[in-house]
Amino acid sequence: MEKLIELYKSWCGEVPASTERIAGAGSNREYYRLIGEDGFSVIGVVGTSRDENHAFVYLAKHFAERQLPVPNILAVSEDGLRYLQGDLGSTSLFDAVAGGRNAGGRYNQREKELLVRTIRQLPNIQIRGARGLDWQNCYPQPEFDEDSVLFDLNYFKYCFLKPSELDFHELKLEANFRLFAKDLTSEKTDSFLYRDFQARNIMLDPNNNPYFIDFQGGRKGPYYYDLASFLWQASARYSNKLRRDLVAEYYDALKQYTEVPSVRHFVGRLSLFVLFRTLQVLGAYGFRGYFERKKHFLDSIPPAMDNLRELLKLGDDVFPYPYMMDMLRRLTAMPRYAHIEEPAITRADGYKTTDSKVYPSHPQDGPATFSKYDCKGPLRVRVFSFSFRKGIPEDTSGNGGGYVFDCRSTHNPGRYEPYKKLTGLDEPVIRFLEDDGEILTFLDSVYKLADAHVQRYIDRGFTDLMFSFGCTGGQHRSVYSAQHLAEHIHEKFGIEVDICHREQGIEQTLEARK
Repeated sequence: MEKLIELYKSWCGEVPASTERIAGAGSNREYYRLIGEDGFSVIGVVGTSRDENHAFVYLAKHFAERQLPVPNILAVSEDGLRYLQGDLGSTSLFDAVAGGRNAGGRYNQREKELLVRTIRQLPNIQIRGARGLDWQNCYPQPEFDEDSVLFDLNYFKYCFLKPSELDFHELKLEANFRLFAKDLTSEKTDSFLYRDFQARNIMLDPNNNPYFIDFQGGRKGPYYYDLASFLWQASARYSNKLRRDLVAEYYDALKQYTEVPSVRHFVGRLSLFVLFRTLQVLGAYGFRGYFERKKHFLDSIPPAMDNLRELLKLGDDVFPYPYMMDMLRRLTAMPRYAHIEEPAITRADGYKTTDSKVYPSHPQDGPATFSKYDCKGPLRVRVFSFSFRKGIPEDTSGNGGGYVFDCRSTHNPGRYEPYKKLTGLDEPVIRFLEDDGEILTFLDSVYKLADAHVQRYIDRGFTDLMFSFGCTGGQHRSVYSAQHLAEHIHEKFGIEVDICHREQGIEQTLEARK
């Protein structure tokens, strides 16, 4: 600390009026806020590695020359172990979005805007920051390569997998690791790989503009890595929809800086890096948690395992490493890594509400109203597809019709000659709609609404519920949507579902499970 104060004095001519230690996370580096008599503050950094400090100082100066949002380097000690940098304040993106994270991933509009603003800045430092950069100044190596991938995969093996006491064949796993490493490094890119791009390493100025810090481990490498690192950070608990939206924002921003691959190729490559990053952080959590006994990292293991479970659902077509995938499935099935159901923390208008009941019930309040159809059961769901030109299907149950969804906002395959004689039940149409993706986003909302309604009707013993999907001709989008909702409800609840594709003259009954 004394030497850091000496560096400050040599820089500004006087000792600081006060100093305060800033808590670090997973690094051995020490950070201090040094405040002068005039109230102007700077950040003093004490590192244990001269090469690591040199990498940060070089990169920060290079990025500043390219007018990127990074802290200014003010002074560096002769031995290279200490330096002063501009103070970007105390508000990190991690702190700014704490409400959504603490509420289990329910981020409000302001928090989402901060995330969008940050993710759209990422290509700026990755692509513009790479121009003219001397990669030999990077620490500990200049480029992301197979050796570095294998190092991280073995870090996972020795610091997480072996302590789990899962039985596995080391040679078979090593063979799959090598194949995985080859695939990850198969595309050469001239971009800057931040390596530790996470919410804790993003500072916000008073106007909520993001500034980047702690990029000393960066090197030349694929831009997918940082996107995976940010969006699949275990503790962030981003919902799948929010992740998709942020990936789309990043992809759109990336177009402004470089030529981009197709969406299908981009998503496929990103999935590989999400899996790699997940294994990498589990290795870090294992070392910092199991061996160093740091609670923050131990607490991060359950959500990281949940991320891994979700990834494994993508299957061997996305991850063609059979033994590694089998080992990971067995790992996630271990009782010690079972999913932990946490109570949801409610938010009102994006902010946490009080734990107490604001409007407690009164003893003299009457009971809830009941329907004459209560407790009749069992529930039968009817799902229709139709053309709006021929009118909405008639409800014959006498209950009033249920839900009607308009599919015409989604991309219409019927506009293209190869699909005009096909329906939403045919594979080419299904592939068209799912590759396009709009119908999937549409159905995500429908599923949530339908699941809640079906469950409520089952609970109350109602007998009939109707869903109808309309499009222009009742042939493609409505047929696809009706069929998929029917199969979704049948799979999830096991009740009878009757399907009628009215304009196609097709009827089907999915029988209730015994």
